[in-house]
Amino acid sequence: MSLLATKSLEALLAQAESEKGLKRSLGAMSLVALGIGAIIGAGIFTLTGVAAATHAGPAMVYSFILAAIGCAFAGLCYSEFSTMIPIAGSAYTYSYCTMGELIAWIIGWALVLEYAVGAATVSVSWAATFDSILLSFGIELPRSIVASPFAPQPGSVNLIAVIIICIISFILIRGIQESATVNDIIVIIKVTVVIFFIGIGYFFINYKNYHPFLPQNTGTFGAFGWSGVLAAAGQIFFAYIGFDAVSTAAQEARNPKRDMPIGIIGSLAICTVLYILYSLVLTGIVNYKDLNVAAPLAVAVDHMKGLPWVGFLMKLGSLCGLTSVMLVMLLGQSRVFYSMANDGLLPKLFSEIHPRFRTPWKSNLLLMIFVSLGAAFTPIANLGNLTSIGTLFAFVVVCIGIVIMRKKRPDIPRPFRTPLVPLVPILGVVVNLALMAGLGLITWSAFLIWMTIGLVIYFSYSRHRSTVQAARTR
Repeated sequence: MSLLATKSLEALLAQAESEKGLKRSLGAMSLVALGIGAIIGAGIFTLTGVAAATHAGPAMVYSFILAAIGCAFAGLCYSEFSTMIPIAGSAYTYSYCTMGELIAWIIGWALVLEYAVGAATVSVSWAATFDSILLSFGIELPRSIVASPFAPQPGSVNLIAVIIICIISFILIRGIQESATVNDIIVIIKVTVVIFFIGIGYFFINYKNYHPFLPQNTGTFGAFGWSGVLAAAGQIFFAYIGFDAVSTAAQEARNPKRDMPIGIIGSLAICTVLYILYSLVLTGIVNYKDLNVAAPLAVAVDHMKGLPWVGFLMKLGSLCGLTSVMLVMLLGQSRVFYSMANDGLLPKLFSEIHPRFRTPWKSNLLLMIFVSLGAAFTPIANLGNLTSIGTLFAFVVVCIGIVIMRKKRPDIPRPFRTPLVPLVPILGVVVNLALMAGLGLITWSAFLIWMTIGLVIYFSYSRHRSTVQAARTR
């Protein structure tokens, strides 16, 4: 058996066109909306406040720009791969074609952190925002059901987060077109709300909150100063994984060769501009020291005195935004598992398609259970950093894969070509590795433990059931 056995592109394309496969029903605008659905929410509505309060202060705007640069390099590489290999599975599938099975497994295992853990992170913020909305109506939920036992203000179990994950999972089981329609509606609402917040919030900015714009480092790496900007960029990087989630839906795009680059690059460009404007307004309304909360937008609107209806609208918009983030992340995770199971690396049930809905419904059900457990008992900060490091790792491998594929298969038609290869991929590797370095020892330790568990599963189970390995030994 070869640990570097690759899957042929021809076999992948034949598999994608199978009549029993996933349903191709998404157009370019739906793909852009999927990207925006995942991007806007995770950063704006969840970790922006935590990163500003603990790492960068108002200089969060620099962190968003730095993260966007890393994303731009990776996004160009994803666009080439997604048009050349329009298959579900994203970075997992791309690495299987270029670097072999072991690397593909490692990436697939990292994507579990990226999507499943990311969905759990956002569900915690969703519960906090939902609780804030109910409080505005005088309804106070018991602390025991809106916070994990390990949160700063502990509860017993985050039941609200569990409920929303279950609802979204059942929407995903119902069908990709139905899921995309729900996402389109939510995206329109939340983008409108974000633009409205930026416009109205501008008039509530207290310019004293911008001083100092870049707080002085306290003597510890990542505690403000430029190292804090780097650490914050790594922490909020998971806010940009929307275009990665778009690539997992390549097998369900009607015209992936044209529409995938539009979905990936278009959603990234739109959201980067909104992120920069949002972070400036947020840290102008609220002093960064007061933003170490799960729902920073709710804190900001509470400072906008005299406009209670605006506060309610903002909180409702953030709730919609977080909902679409969870939908796209759980969609992406189930499609990665679908591809891995088709290759024999995971049990076959993960690739079983519902006869009517044509979705990997058993995968959705199992993800619902495990993501719910994470949301119920894990605090938000611990979840967010793990998501970021899994995302960054996948981006590094995709950038490397473009260079390898240009050397190995220069003959393959490329409807979209990453410019300036190998310069752009190399810059993508350098920037994303730098962002990984800023995530801290605890996150790295947890990531390495997770990877070790994944390797144990691969060598004890997956390697011996691989369809690619079986074909090589015939």
